[in-house]
Amino acid sequence: MMAKANKPTKTLAFHRPNAAVVVFNKKGKVLICRRAGERGKDCWQFPQGGIDSGEKALAAAYRELREETGIRRRHVKLMGKIKGWVAYDFPDNVYMAPVKRKRWRGQKQKWFAMRFSGKSRHIRLDGHGSPEFDKWKWVDLAEVPDMTIGWKRKTYKQVAKLFARFSK
Repeated sequence: MMAKANKPTKTLAFHRPNAAVVVFNKKGKVLICRRAGERGKDCWQFPQGGIDSGEKALAAAYRELREETGIRRRHVKLMGKIKGWVAYDFPDNVYMAPVKRKRWRGQKQKWFAMRFSGKSRHIRLDGHGSPEFDKWKWVDLAEVPDMTIGWKRKTYKQVAKLFARFSK
């Protein structure tokens, strides 16, 4: 159930804690979402978001999944997670809220694999405030790293390798 992340070589004290979810359907495809208002081949990502102070990583994963995709906890089953943090640094030129950019060097993420048991109607990108995503689709896990922004690709390749067993 648990895969192991590469051991970080640096301190992650200045990396924002984050929870991320790879949602698999019954056919082994994964849910990928396009960042709202963006176009191109590298503007897709998995649901993810910050872990609030005092919040457990799994609780944050369920919350972020619902906020960003409308998927409720009853429509997914936890299949596995990556032990430890998977981290990346923000590049100097990344567009980000100035307050966050000053405070954080990057993100450290807890990753969870979940099996979706709902129907297409249970995926609602507009269910919580201003939508982060404007489109979603099911794809092969191996395709995902090339669909993400360049500075996240190494992380997505690592996650794809560690969660490949859930695609079967």
